Amino acid sequence: MHLTAGQCEMTARRLLAHLEEIPVLLKEQRWAELAALAEFASRDASPELAQTDPALYRLLRRQITEFRIRGWSCLDAKALRKLANRKN
Repeated sequence: MHLTAGQCEMTARRLLAHLEEIPVLLKEQRWAELAALAEFASRDASPELAQTDPALYRLLRRQITEFRIRGWSCLDAKALRKLANRKN
């Protein structure tokens, strides 16, 4: 499954809001979605958002922090992307 840049961001934001779905995606081997999440979280919330949309910035910072606290930062975006490309 190939995701566009917009789909990657929307997928990552949805998963950040629903961290309980990550184990399900792992079990179902939905690598592209997991890669999108790992890449988005590794980039962190854009500092520009603090000026343009402070509420969204705070939300993303809170969600990414929770993602890391739960240990999901161990997801390797590069490895997941390879798995996603191999599956196609």
